[in-house]
Amino acid sequence: MSGEGAEPQAIRKLAPGKLVIASHNAGKVREIAAMLEGRGLEVISAGALDLPEPEETGTTFVMNAELKARAAADLSGLPALADDSGLCVEALNGDPGIFSARWGGEAKDFDHAMRLVEQKLGEAGPDASRDAHFICALALAWPDGHVEWFEGRVDGTLVWPPRGDKGHGYDPIFRPDGRDETFGEIEEADKNEISHRGDAFRQMVAAVF
Repeated sequence: MSGEGAEPQAIRKLAPGKLVIASHNAGKVREIAAMLEGRGLEVISAGALDLPEPEETGTTFVMNAELKARAAADLSGLPALADDSGLCVEALNGDPGIFSARWGGEAKDFDHAMRLVEQKLGEAGPDASRDAHFICALALAWPDGHVEWFEGRVDGTLVWPPRGDKGHGYDPIFRPDGRDETFGEIEEADKNEISHRGDAFRQMVAAVF
């Protein structure tokens, strides 16, 4: 899909070469790099290039991903890939949603963020649904301003207490539908087969390579 406008147009292909991952989150960069392995790309993170993190002022995952990708492509002069993802909890009206990282505060403390989700679920009452889903929006931007975007989703249930030390973010409290383990207990390669990020990446790979 193109993030630029109303008229349908051909998806732009991504040529082999350097690609900036517009993220300072080491866990996220590692996951993305693993999914791009074997595609002829030299992956470099925004953090390694010392690029500033733009303020996420968008009102949707796609808008924030596009904002980050455009900023990194503009500053680096290279194609850039950005991910904006988050946890949406049914009983919390979709929160934390696009504010998922911000629930961890300045330190991006996801232990705190997970406790906050559980606290708010408790405040919602004993019959509150524990259904939740993760969304991942990917935006691929070129220095000339062209952008392609893709969005993936995975549904599941929240558990407490957190389980597992794999993954990152809210993974230890999210059990995907059809599995007994949380994302925090599932090996990365296995997780990528079923995750929201994996879903978005499969769409992207089918389109741009």
